[in-house]
Amino acid sequence: MATQHLSSALPVPAVSPAYPMAKPGYGKRSTPGQQPRTRDDFALLPTRERYVAGFVDHLPDGAAMGIKQLAKQLPLYGQQAISTALNALSVAGHLRRVRCPVGSGDETRWVFRTFWSRTARDNEWWNTYLATETAARTAAPAAAPEAPASPDLAAPAELPAPTPVPHQRTPHQVLDAEPAPPAPEAGPSPAYLALARLGRDDHRLGLSADDCTTLEPLATQWLDRGVTTDYLTSTLTAGLPAQVDSPVGLIRRRLIDKLPPHLPATTSTPANAPAPARRLLVECTDCGRPGQPEALPDGLCRPCHQNHSTTSDTTPDPTQIAAVKAHMANLRTLLKPV
Repeated sequence: MATQHLSSALPVPAVSPAYPMAKPGYGKRSTPGQQPRTRDDFALLPTRERYVAGFVDHLPDGAAMGIKQLAKQLPLYGQQAISTALNALSVAGHLRRVRCPVGSGDETRWVFRTFWSRTARDNEWWNTYLATETAARTAAPAAAPEAPASPDLAAPAELPAPTPVPHQRTPHQVLDAEPAPPAPEAGPSPAYLALARLGRDDHRLGLSADDCTTLEPLATQWLDRGVTTDYLTSTLTAGLPAQVDSPVGLIRRRLIDKLPPHLPATTSTPANAPAPARRLLVECTDCGRPGQPEALPDGLCRPCHQNHSTTSDTTPDPTQIAAVKAHMANLRTLLKPV
């Protein structure tokens, strides 16, 4: 549990008007029912976490929440420190990273949000909120409004197509007619393109053309089971190790081990039947592993939660501190000139 720090708080840097906004489907989203902003917000957090929390709290909805972007705006801390601070804010109940499906059928894609709450929430509150349709609608990107048609630019009335006049050709013209052009060759499959884009999204997963061709049948099995290319790529890139020695081996292993199951065929539903509610998938704040809200307490998966608890519980014993100070004093005494 965090303890209050009585040292002077670091001033929270002002949010620049040029701070970048995330792409549609990404970025910050504020939760409802928060308390009004006060000077004592985040007072129980350590200095670094209080500093990062104050900055994030002043960001507008839709602002970019990437670690690199936050580190650029908070020069006191590097990317690793920002990542550790976000983990601590997740455990403290201030944020959750989520995935939300939008669209239907072949148009379904996954969007990513970081839910933020100035008021600390417990796991029960987060699980209940993320299971509601309200959270799913908040996470979904707002549709761009259609531009109204200008009355001065009305489209002309459609004219009936002219009736084609049959043209009689002589036998010589039939024989001399040019052959029909060959059918255009089919382009790369969606599975191939998804594999080829992995290296551009993360340089650790760069694949050659031969690698993509070799892995294409495995990736096609995923798409045949109803998942989208966004889901495929997000699953393959989640929780990568710091160094990948064999990208093709890692991707092959994940395509085999994480192959989604076949879903049973669903019967046709009436046209007026209500659409099923879509639950959000929570991402581990540290490694990005997805799961149901109740499976990721404090917004962390089990391994990351254990690592965080181990790091947080390593508080030095007062007797050990006193022993170290006495030892250092003895060394300084021995080093004094006689």
